[in-house]
Amino acid sequence: MRSPSRRTILTAAAGSALSALGATSAVAAAPAWPSKPVSLLVGYPPGGLTDAGARFITNGLASALGQPVVVENKPGASGNLAAAEALRLNDSHRLLVANTSLTINPHTYATPSPNPLDFTPIGLVLESQLVLCVHPSAPVKTLEDFRTWVRAGVKAGGFSYASAGSGGNTHLAMEHLRERAGLPPMNQVPYKGSAPAIQDVVGNQVPCIVDAASLLIPFIASGRLRAIVVTGAERLPALPDVPTAAEAGLKDFLVTVFVGLWGPPSLTPDIVSKTNAALNAALANPAVSGTITKNGDMVGGGTPERLAKLTRDNYRLWGEIAKKNDIKAT
Repeated sequence: MRSPSRRTILTAAAGSALSALGATSAVAAAPAWPSKPVSLLVGYPPGGLTDAGARFITNGLASALGQPVVVENKPGASGNLAAAEALRLNDSHRLLVANTSLTINPHTYATPSPNPLDFTPIGLVLESQLVLCVHPSAPVKTLEDFRTWVRAGVKAGGFSYASAGSGGNTHLAMEHLRERAGLPPMNQVPYKGSAPAIQDVVGNQVPCIVDAASLLIPFIASGRLRAIVVTGAERLPALPDVPTAAEAGLKDFLVTVFVGLWGPPSLTPDIVSKTNAALNAALANPAVSGTITKNGDMVGGGTPERLAKLTRDNYRLWGEIAKKNDIKAT
C-alpha cells in the first residue's frame, strides 16, 4: 500500500485545524446564559403565597446567576395568563413561578389552559400543608367530631364550607377530604381569594375551611380558628398538637400545595442545571429558609425531578377529583 504523500498529510492537518478553529469559534460565539436580566412571571398580585415564593429567591438567584432577577406580576385566571405568556414567549430569560393551580386549571376551566407538563421543571420553591379549621364555637375537636357535625348539618338542611374560589385548590381539597371521610355532599361558598374566605370563617359566617397552613396559623395561634387536622405526611412544628389526616384515620390521604419554578419548553439541560443549583443556593440561605418555615411552610429545593413528580402526581389527582365531582372554575 502506498504511503500518504507529504502534501496529503499537510492538507489533512490544515483541514483538521480549520475544523477545530470553526468549532471553537462557534462555542465562543454562543452567548453565555443569562446574558441579560431574568424575569420571574407570577400569575398573581403581590402579597400572596406564590408572589412571596418568587420574592424569597430573587436575591439568591441574582447572586448565583450574575444578572438581576425581577418579579413580573401578571395576575389573572388563577395563574393562566402568566403561564400562557411563558409558553408563548418561550424565552430562557422569562421563567415561571406558579403554584398547584397550574396542575388544576386544565381540568376545571372551560377555556383551554396551559398544560403543566409542557413546561420544563427547574425546582421546588416551597410546599405548604393544608389545615382543616372550624370556628372555635363549633362542637368539634377531632375529625370524628367533624364527621358527626357535618352529617347532622346536612340532615338538618345543609352544611357549607368556605373556599378561595370555585375550581381552586381549596375547593378540590375539601371535596377530596369529604370523599375520603365518607361525608355527604356539602355546599361550597366560593370567595375571591383566601383572605375573604378565612375572614368569614373567623367571623362565624361559614362553618369551616381547608387552606394553606401559612395563611391559617396566625388565626389558629390567636384562638380565632381551631385546627382539626393537617394534610401532610408529618405534624407541623408550628402546630405540634394537631394530628395529620392519616393519624386521624384518613389513610393514604396526603395533600399539599406547592410553589415551583419552571422554564419554557425549549429550556436546555445546561440552563436547567445552572438555575436549579442557583435555586438550591438561594433556599439554603438561613434568612430565606427561616422565613419560609416561620410562616408554616416547608422549604423546597432538590432536583428538577422532584418538581416534575409533584407536577405529574397533582395533575393526575386533581383531574380525577374534578371529573368525579364535576368541578368547574367560575
